[in-house]
Amino acid sequence: MQQTDTHGRTEPDIGLREAQAAVDRWITTVGVRYFSPLTNMAILAEETGEVARVIARCDGEQSAKPGEKLDLADELADLLWVTLAIANQHGIDMARAFANNIVKKNVRDGERHKLNSKLQDN
Repeated sequence: MQQTDTHGRTEPDIGLREAQAAVDRWITTVGVRYFSPLTNMAILAEETGEVARVIARCDGEQSAKPGEKLDLADELADLLWVTLAIANQHGIDMARAFANNIVKKNVRDGERHKLNSKLQDN
């Protein structure tokens, strides 16, 4: 399946399994090998912080520093990349894990948020 980006270019719509395979191919060829799981955990925390930095400046009260790049899409892609790398290291099929997670949320939270008075418009 393909989609068109905001500039009218056609891009492939990559599924989770294909994304995981692409991360593995890149890491095992260009990147030489996987970092240790602990290093990848530290990188995950670092990338999460970079997402937070962009959101704090775009949606929060902080202003950007002169010349600071605020690219939320790129930071989220970095976060996804390291998440998929960690999944690969642990033999996790993220497509299956995500599908299971949706089921879990529907079962556990199917009515919870609808019944939460904190979320109701007053």
